[in-house]
Amino acid sequence: MVPLQIGRIPSWTESFFASELAFAVLFGLCVLEGIMMLRFMPSELVVPSALALIGTSTTEVIAIVVIAVVGTTIGQFLLFSLVRCAGREYVLQKRWFPATESRLDRFDGWFDRWGAVAVAGSNTMLFVRGLLTIPAGLSEMNARSFVVLSALGSLSFQSILAGLYLVGGHLVV
Repeated sequence: MVPLQIGRIPSWTESFFASELAFAVLFGLCVLEGIMMLRFMPSELVVPSALALIGTSTTEVIAIVVIAVVGTTIGQFLLFSLVRCAGREYVLQKRWFPATESRLDRFDGWFDRWGAVAVAGSNTMLFVRGLLTIPAGLSEMNARSFVVLSALGSLSFQSILAGLYLVGGHLVV
C-alpha cells in the first residue's frame, strides 16, 4: 500500500482544504462529484483528502462524511432533474458526461432489473458511482425516493472511504 498521495490533489484544492473555507470547498467538490463534473481529482480521494488536511477527530470525521453525503446527493439530484427535463440524448451529447451510450445502455439494464434500489447500490460502487442517476431520471421514479436512495448509497460510499482511511491511513492509488 502507498500512503495517500497528496500530490495528486490540485494545489489550490489542497490550500483551500487547509483554510477556514475547508468545509465549503468540500461541499463544492462533492456537488461537482454528484453531477459528474469532478474531472480534476478522483472522487475516491475527496473524503480521504479532507480527512488528511482537515482532521480526524470524531466531530471532524462526522462533519466531513455528512457534508460529502449532502453535497453528492444535491449534485445527483441536479443531474436527475436535468435528465428528467432535458432527456438522455441531451446528457449524452455533453462533453462533461463521462459515459458512452453503450455503457449507459448497460446501466439502463441494471435499473430495469433491480429497480430503484440499484441507485443506492451503484452509489456505493467505484467507477459506476452515480451513473444510474440517468436511468432513474428517465423513469417514473419519485424524486423523493431518488434523493433518499442516492443519500443512502453516498453515505455507504463515503463511510467506507473514511473508514479505510482511518483504519489504515493509506489508500492504494
